[in-house]
Amino acid sequence: MAKTSGTTDGLAIRKAAVIGAGVMGSGIAAQIANAGVPVLLLDIVPKDKEGKPAADRSAIAKGAVEKLLKTDPAPLMLPANAALITPGNIEDDLAKLADVDWIVEAVLENIEIKRSLYQKLEPVRKKGSIVSSNTSTIPLATLIEGGSDSFARDFVITHFFNPPRYMRLLEVVSGPKTNPATVAAIEAFGDRALGKGVVRCKDTPGFIANRIGVYWMQAAVTAALDLGLTVEEADAVMGKPLGIPKTGVFGLLDLTGLDLQPHVDGAMAKALPKGDDYLRIRRDFPLMQKLIADGYTGRKGKGGFYRLLRDEHGGKTLEAIDLKTGQFRPKAEARLESVEAGRQGLRAVVEHPDRGGQYAWKVLSQLLPYTASLVPAIADDIVSVDRAMQMGYAWKWGPFELIDRMGADWFAQRLTAEGKTVPPLLAAAAKAGGFYKIEGGKLLALGTDGKHHPVLRPEGVLLLEDIKRANQPVAANGSASLWDIGDGVVCLEFHSKMNALDDQILGLLKQAIGIVSKKYKALVIYNEAEQFSVGANLGLALFGANIGLWPMIEGLVNEGLATLKALKYAPFPSVAAPAGMALGGGCEIVLHSRAIVAHAESYIGLVEVGVGLIPGWGGANELLERYTLEKGRPGGPMPPVTKAFETISMAKVSRSAAEAREMGILRPGDEIVMNRERLLATAKAHALAMVEGYKPPEAPVFQLPGATGRTAIRLAVDNFVAAGKATPHDRVVAEALADLLTGGKDADIEIKIEEEALRKLAAKGFMNLIHTEPTLARMEHMLETGKPLRN
Repeated sequence: MAKTSGTTDGLAIRKAAVIGAGVMGSGIAAQIANAGVPVLLLDIVPKDKEGKPAADRSAIAKGAVEKLLKTDPAPLMLPANAALITPGNIEDDLAKLADVDWIVEAVLENIEIKRSLYQKLEPVRKKGSIVSSNTSTIPLATLIEGGSDSFARDFVITHFFNPPRYMRLLEVVSGPKTNPATVAAIEAFGDRALGKGVVRCKDTPGFIANRIGVYWMQAAVTAALDLGLTVEEADAVMGKPLGIPKTGVFGLLDLTGLDLQPHVDGAMAKALPKGDDYLRIRRDFPLMQKLIADGYTGRKGKGGFYRLLRDEHGGKTLEAIDLKTGQFRPKAEARLESVEAGRQGLRAVVEHPDRGGQYAWKVLSQLLPYTASLVPAIADDIVSVDRAMQMGYAWKWGPFELIDRMGADWFAQRLTAEGKTVPPLLAAAAKAGGFYKIEGGKLLALGTDGKHHPVLRPEGVLLLEDIKRANQPVAANGSASLWDIGDGVVCLEFHSKMNALDDQILGLLKQAIGIVSKKYKALVIYNEAEQFSVGANLGLALFGANIGLWPMIEGLVNEGLATLKALKYAPFPSVAAPAGMALGGGCEIVLHSRAIVAHAESYIGLVEVGVGLIPGWGGANELLERYTLEKGRPGGPMPPVTKAFETISMAKVSRSAAEAREMGILRPGDEIVMNRERLLATAKAHALAMVEGYKPPEAPVFQLPGATGRTAIRLAVDNFVAAGKATPHDRVVAEALADLLTGGKDADIEIKIEEEALRKLAAKGFMNLIHTEPTLARMEHMLETGKPLRN
């Protein structure tokens, strides 16, 4: 991917260094490399068995880079990005910092070690270079104490969350002496190059996300113990009903590591001011201490509050610990009416009389007032707090949004009725009608002055949610909407479940093509859901097959083919802007658009073989065309066919947009955007840049290998079946794909074939497969389990 740099006030980050090659340090280095920026990774010189310096003095950093290439989920968006990381050590390589623009310190949370390192950095670093610490517990003022004024001007805290590639939050803390240009440069680089949601924090213990998150975990664990909930019940309540990831609290502790918790708790308790409410709710948890002592440190150990047992036959049993007895037992499904009540909203949960409702209220009635009492001490505004929890802990709603979902006035009244303190900011929200409100189509947030103020977006950020507040759609149905996003560009948004493609989405795409042709300049296909699209609606297709509605299925296939063909050859430019998964039919829409502007975390692929099908809407043809046009490819008709067959038959999905480019899904002129909040604005700009002089592409004519190529592919498939690496039905699906890519069963020799003929072959192959029982079994299994069936 192209190199990216953040530039502000003349400061640019073109080269970086990370000191400390542990999990966090190496992960930060990996994300900097993902941005295309060279980075030094330094650590101490290790000792050998005799206590002498090891022969390989940079072994720790080198080992960290090797581990990056093996870790799953991958810290690197491409394995090749590891070449941008230069390993070294702090005894021999500090002089290399002379041409580094940003130095990240990620060593042990020990103030003496950090200060000693800073003293070594000062004489070797480039004048004006930025130095930052990834600390999560030590105040900035303590870190720079005793240092020079020039060091203080260039110093900030940049607190990443683990894993750095995937967690969007970057907390930035500056001090009274910090140069504003330093902060601006870090924010710009963190935002545009690293793809982070940058939040400015005050120099207070735990900053924002951990200050609230640690309190939440402590409150949630102690309340579960007090109310006698099981770990399954606690996690069921502290999950989806509250907009928190399904790990809940005990599952999250397992994920982050139980052995980390005592250190975090101790550091927080030591740093917090006397009288802080965290000091009131914290208590010893003997069971957790015993688990840690026994090696149950979470997922990285033998298990934690949950553990997975495997028997000698390969069977698996998931167990959960009994909080009363400390003994493991089979994991049980939580059955609480309060969890089901969550369908009616958060207030229905906390008002429910069962122990789940009591639990939700006990946690929230402590957590949310505590959070409200911390503003403006930890941040200047409530939006920063909500964003920090959304990006740092993956909450769907931040604390102040949670209050609004219950009603600020109702929440304050219930606290008062129970004799609990209502913080001034919460009282102001109750009086003003909530923390957030919409006025004139604009989102406003309550300030510490008791008034609502517009929520401002950074320059270059365009969110569809803001467009939707102020406007009505150009056209809409139950599964999709078309929005005018300004300057003659419209945006097609999917909003079906998981953005699965159905007849309504195809219908609105077809309608959009007609509307844009007459009234607008360009079309962007984009949405702000977690996934761009998981593909065609399998449930609809399976329902039709089970009751014999074959004409309906065939009609959907033909409608998809015709609509995507119309998209490709429309008289205006179209830009697909995927983020998250774009699978199957979702990938086919991306492939048919005339340009792609993809978020860096885009997982794109034609996965139809997993359910016993081949791409039915022309996706295989588009991939074949891309591979045919690749510069420097081997000659002859067979190489593009072989490459397309391998990609589709193996259901390859890119693990990043950069990998999608390597797979040939993204073309050389397509763009990759690191920050998802900048995706729509970049896609719109890309579409507008295509408008002048735009002409639809010419339909390709394919040179295909015919029977010779088909035989070669079938022989390879037969070998896989014989070796037990493919099933008999895999062979059936592979043969259908081979027929399509080589020109059809009737193509006896090398042939030229027009695109339209290949489209008809795709539809025919799809329909033949969906008539088979093994394919229907695969579809049903995928819908029931989310996993492919090998039959």
